[in-house]
Amino acid sequence: MTTSSFAPAKTSNLTARLAVSVHWKTVAGAIALFVLFAVLFTIVQFATPALAGNDGYYHMKMGLLVREQGLKPPFVWLPLTILNREAFYDHHLLYHAYLSLFAFGDSGDALTLGGKIASVIMPALAFVAIWWLLHGQGVRWASLWTLGLFAVSEAFLYRMSMPRAQSASLLLLALGLHWMLHRRYRWLIPLGFMYVWLYNGFPLLILLAAIYIVATVATERRVEWRAIAYPALGIGLGLIVNPYFPQNVAFILNHLAPKIGESATPVGNEWYPYETWTLVENSGFALAAFVLGALALGWRGRRIDRPTLTAFLLSVVFGLMLFKSRRFVEYFPAFTLVFAALAITPILDSLRRSSLGSDDFSRSGETATEVATTSRIRDRLSLLARRNRWWVPIAFAAVLIAPLAITLAQAREAMTRSRPPDQYAAASAWLKENRPPGSMVFQTDWDDFTRLFFYNTSNLYTIGLDPTYMQLADAGLYDEWVRISKGKVDHPSDAIRSRFGGEVVMSDLNHDGFLEKAVDDPGLKEVYRDEYAVIFEVTP
Repeated sequence: MTTSSFAPAKTSNLTARLAVSVHWKTVAGAIALFVLFAVLFTIVQFATPALAGNDGYYHMKMGLLVREQGLKPPFVWLPLTILNREAFYDHHLLYHAYLSLFAFGDSGDALTLGGKIASVIMPALAFVAIWWLLHGQGVRWASLWTLGLFAVSEAFLYRMSMPRAQSASLLLLALGLHWMLHRRYRWLIPLGFMYVWLYNGFPLLILLAAIYIVATVATERRVEWRAIAYPALGIGLGLIVNPYFPQNVAFILNHLAPKIGESATPVGNEWYPYETWTLVENSGFALAAFVLGALALGWRGRRIDRPTLTAFLLSVVFGLMLFKSRRFVEYFPAFTLVFAALAITPILDSLRRSSLGSDDFSRSGETATEVATTSRIRDRLSLLARRNRWWVPIAFAAVLIAPLAITLAQAREAMTRSRPPDQYAAASAWLKENRPPGSMVFQTDWDDFTRLFFYNTSNLYTIGLDPTYMQLADAGLYDEWVRISKGKVDHPSDAIRSRFGGEVVMSDLNHDGFLEKAVDDPGLKEVYRDEYAVIFEVTP
């Protein structure tokens, strides 16, 4: 047999070896980046012993209950709301299963540490997914671009550091966009299913698909119907094949309705917009990245492609949502950076080449003087590229240093403003020791529930997680709770006992109106006080 007869086989083996080599390089790169991202999130996370925000305490406790009682623990702690035992729906089911892996014990310190570790790993994975998205689109120096996520917004880093499902949501959206851009639509079925079980923000996947379809129609004149049909199928299956069906459907409608348009019921601050200058201060680098990306589109002077247009539209839509509600700072900076990377990379690639083609920056309608000027710029950039092909990534990394340092420091500062993790630990211990299991605790603030629940699952509570949960269950009862908590009811003990079944009242020390009424109410007897809270016994 001649030597030439072995050529195809040798070529095939070489191609296979190169493919395996590239695959393992990608895996190794992803692992290295995950470690780097985890270290940076650790720097932010452990700026304080507390968890970021309030809701993380509820989520970690639910993680412990899932670990101890299974995927569907009975939820009895908010009987006066739409989260009562018969109607309860865990709309973070899969996320609580994830947190159960970090429920190292039932003590407050152990759960807090587990929550902090979980809140390092999940956002680090989300950032790796964004790197994979950029890498899959051929973005040169995708690692540096992804590192830029730590520079774009301190509010973004802070919310990514919460023990909440938004970092996991960003992870799934990044994967969904990656598969859409590669037209691997079948992967969107299990992704949609998983999203429903993970977080009630799953409609964002449909929004992503709709934006992608618009971008595809605009750039390629084709309707990619599978991009929305497949995730919709997965979401439908996730809703129906669900341990909480049909309560989940009723809850989703009830929960989302008050958040659309103007709600008369005050909800958490995250549902309200930032003041304009506050947004500039906490996300200024993200806004700058969007502007640079837009300028790059004009500088390139070429037709926008499907991935870049998709990322641009995502940035615009999430930007508009951010102007409406600050919670969408979880997405706007990330997709803005993706857009900037896709828009600017062709220019950076041109700077790196040893010679630039005549069409790289050509624009129609240029005068002879403009053509000559462009030619001189092109020649100078070509000379720089030939002398040192590494100057662009080095310069890119140097540009990142200042905003990265500033944003990390700001995110750490935001973490240090978290309330102490043991704020209601002593009050909760008193309630647990001095009230029988199942006793109703009347709170004067709905967002105190998460920390009380974190330390004490022996008692029941009047309201928690979201004020609309009580308002939707009984609007009259909710209105009465508001009046009592604001000190607008004389002798509140009568209504607390008869209407709410309250046996004790727990209040922070800031509800002056209520506390003034409580002092004059013979039916309320102060039995406990510390630097954070006061507890009254409701007497006959």
